Amino acid sequence: MTAVMLQKWLRLTFLHWRYPVAEIAARLPRGLELDTFDGDAWVGLVPFSLEDWRPSGLPAVPWISHFPETNLRTYVRSRDGVGGVWFFSLDAARLPAVLGAQAIFHLPYRWSKMEIRGGGAGVEYRSRRLWSRSQAHTDIAIEPGLSLAKDELATFLTERYRLYSVIAGRLTYTAIEHDPWPLRSGRLIRLRQSLTSAEKLSEPSGAPLIHYSDGVEARIALPRPVPS
Repeated sequence: MTAVMLQKWLRLTFLHWRYPVAEIAARLPRGLELDTFDGDAWVGLVPFSLEDWRPSGLPAVPWISHFPETNLRTYVRSRDGVGGVWFFSLDAARLPAVLGAQAIFHLPYRWSKMEIRGGGAGVEYRSRRLWSRSQAHTDIAIEPGLSLAKDELATFLTERYRLYSVIAGRLTYTAIEHDPWPLRSGRLIRLRQSLTSAEKLSEPSGAPLIHYSDGVEARIALPRPVPS
């Protein structure tokens, strides 16, 4: 893989809920099928700090290279059988990054006012979408716990090395490389969010499954058409 972009994903929390297969499958473009676990679809809400964003071979730039991000996603397979991520939305706190990701990767980025506080002992994430009728927001507090050995479900939810999008009417994938996620347990302190309703998903049922990670460094390629 030839990486064109490098970035670190730090202080990251995975919050996941089971969802009905029919509801999520209906939201996917042609060429993608839902990837399920135990017969259910899964939707993830994933806030984190994006650090040291930079083109490959160039240094990070102050301010624009560091910002919070939150994505809302599900898990899919393309017609070539490779699993990956389909995003319902991605909120980010830097407008130039939002515009660039929309233009290059055709991902549904939204500009938001965001902040992250704390770290290994406790972390808080807040966001409020700007320039949007939906007024989508998050207010999340997590207490990270001890290191975890990945079970089959944790691997299914976290170890994803493709993201999918549609560019000029054609399904594309973007390859991603990083070390396996170092996971920790997490205890939910507070959760208020309207990202799911803003994307017209039903309200999550029950408490989320939580995994926390101190982070990884990722290498990202350019989008390519999914093989027929």
